Amino acid sequence: MLQTVQLLNGETIAYRKRDGGNRILLLIHGNMTSSKHWDMLLENLDAKYTIYALDLRGFGGSSYHQSITAIKDFSDDIKLFVDAISLKHFDMIGWSTGGAVCMQFVANYPGYCQRLILLASASTRGYPFYSDLGTGNHASFKRAATYEEVLVDTSKTKTVQGFYDSKNAQGLKTIWDALIYTENKPEADHYDEYIEDMLTQRNLAEVYHSLNIFNVSAIDNEVAKGTNEVQQINIPILVLRGERDLVITEQMNDETMLDLPKHAQFVRLKNCGHSPLIDDLQQLTFEIETFLQTGGKHNALTQ
Repeated sequence: MLQTVQLLNGETIAYRKRDGGNRILLLIHGNMTSSKHWDMLLENLDAKYTIYALDLRGFGGSSYHQSITAIKDFSDDIKLFVDAISLKHFDMIGWSTGGAVCMQFVANYPGYCQRLILLASASTRGYPFYSDLGTGNHASFKRAATYEEVLVDTSKTKTVQGFYDSKNAQGLKTIWDALIYTENKPEADHYDEYIEDMLTQRNLAEVYHSLNIFNVSAIDNEVAKGTNEVQQINIPILVLRGERDLVITEQMNDETMLDLPKHAQFVRLKNCGHSPLIDDLQQLTFEIETFLQTGGKHNALTQ
């Protein structure tokens, strides 16, 4: 059941809480999803964890009064959220876009997150967005330099937004079947619930743009200088990627591993695509619980 909390910036954050023990875990979802998409993990993780799964601003049951312009807007909301409900020490899992949000949070707000898991995460150098500049011609593709160039793109932005606006569930399923659920699919009723949840998103182009300009590495790219904030992430880190992920490429994953501190560790999830939550929940749960228990290569911190 969704609960809500009012933030000091005027936004309202919706979240799901699974009661458990004194180990606190925050789950941060990705683009085109919300806390709803964590439901299987919420049901299956060890009972010693009390789990909070947030709806980011503009998703699910959360408000969207002020448009986001950068991933940091999401991570700042998380800081206001944990302060509002008095959470001081916790672990985090960020899936896809949520991985970028978690990295930004950990870099900017040290001392809160004790262990970080990046699940099929956007790269430390962002997620490039290539726009057709509204021409409908693939020959016009270039990496978008501005929000406006993301907004006019017909290849992705206008297509997906059109599915949202027309509540075209089959159109969304076509995208997810091609890119996300390439190994296994949710059962039909469950899949319908996920699609219905996707239709709550109100910030599609803004998320595309924010990912495109995200860069916490030390490496500049075509559209964003590297902030090198990655050097401020000094906690145990586990990077998980399905070996058949079509969204987060092997190159993106390699960038993340190159940029993160040396104590970060990588585990390849076998026979999984971009949603190990559906492809192999048992394998995913094992890797999560093992890491959270041991702290990986870096000594675990005491909560």
